[in-house]
Amino acid sequence: MVGISDSNVSEPFILFGNPGNRRTTGLQEARSRLKLPPAVEISYKNVLEAVREKQSLGELMARIAGQSASDSANASVYVQESIRQLQTGRADISPLLRLDAPGESFEVERELIALGAPDTEGDDSLLPWAELAHGPGILAAEARGLLEQHGRIWHPAQWFRGYCRLLAWLRQEAALLWPSSRWMNDPAEVAVMFDKRRCSAVLDKAGIRVPPVLAPPDGTFRDVADLHTAMKESGVHRLFVKIFCGSGASGVIAYQVHPRTRAELAVTTIGTEIVHGQRVYYNAGRLRRYTDKQDIHAILGWLCSEGVHVERWIPKASLSGRVYDVRQLVCGSEACHAVLRLSRSPITNLHLRNERLLLEDAGLPQDTVESVQQTAEAAMSAFPASMVAGLDVLVPAHGGRPYVLDVNPFGDLLYRVKHQGWNPYEWEMLQLANGTAALERKDSL
Repeated sequence: MVGISDSNVSEPFILFGNPGNRRTTGLQEARSRLKLPPAVEISYKNVLEAVREKQSLGELMARIAGQSASDSANASVYVQESIRQLQTGRADISPLLRLDAPGESFEVERELIALGAPDTEGDDSLLPWAELAHGPGILAAEARGLLEQHGRIWHPAQWFRGYCRLLAWLRQEAALLWPSSRWMNDPAEVAVMFDKRRCSAVLDKAGIRVPPVLAPPDGTFRDVADLHTAMKESGVHRLFVKIFCGSGASGVIAYQVHPRTRAELAVTTIGTEIVHGQRVYYNAGRLRRYTDKQDIHAILGWLCSEGVHVERWIPKASLSGRVYDVRQLVCGSEACHAVLRLSRSPITNLHLRNERLLLEDAGLPQDTVESVQQTAEAAMSAFPASMVAGLDVLVPAHGGRPYVLDVNPFGDLLYRVKHQGWNPYEWEMLQLANGTAALERKDSL
């Protein structure tokens, strides 16, 4: 696990993210409330520009320093001093580095698709199971010409390759520029967490209970026929089919085939329609129920072409007539903030208008609460170079040990949830400071 000493309070804290969004703003607010210096923000947009122009991280820092100096009215004295420190190249400079989610910016999404293009050079060393990486790719110039369409899902497999190339670049460049630097979450482990296929295999090897995986002999479903063959051979009629690199229920289908009538039902956030003669796919922002086989097979075929993780449908425990799972945050090896996600559908993500309930208010038996927490902590230990993640934990309806459904390296964006009086970002910063920040109760700040 990442070790943070008292001296790190005064070391520069670098945040790679999309400035001004909810995540970067929340973290900066937490540092301010705890009287910690602000993080030095480096935008993914600037990093991707540097990668494209074949610049080093050192050259990017020099450019940021110039911008900071020219905008001294808006740049804090500490940030300017931190940037000067980071440029010295001294061996004793040991910044703490944090990766934030790359979403909520189409400009960044488009550039990541371009970085993952077949005609773009890149380091694929962090791409998990590269032999399974596929998807109908487009060239870099085509990617940069994409126009934003609300909710449209563009080339996810190629996006993920580009993202892994970005992670590899950051990891290598940071090691060269700041040999003593440390990551809150190591980029190599972030790549594994993001790949549902690889993450499930890592957890299973570590003895963590995960839903049984359905996979053909060669490891990849090429089309719906492959999927139906595997279902028939295994005797399974209900599955979750997930795009291998999605998040927030994007690209997830709760799929079932009636064993006698062969009627099919798919519940998903994926919308599909024909635009100018081409079938397109998008996040509908709400759950849809499909019974038409033509639509279902089109969606499943598209998912298979990009790459899927297929797992058995484990019935979830219920509370007040709704099924639930738990988003459990683990920070520094310990379970902290947690939210129950309750739904009348099989997909529980909160942004789909499902109900949330604090774990301590749910009235669950104490042994269930402890089992969820211990399961999440054990799963997090499979990623020893990472400090924090949000784990989705399923309590099975039939009893027994919980399952881990997902490990989200950016799963700490939890609203109105506190642990010992602190929100997730505040709690993380306190753990980093190792007790040297202002530790008065939140109410006194």
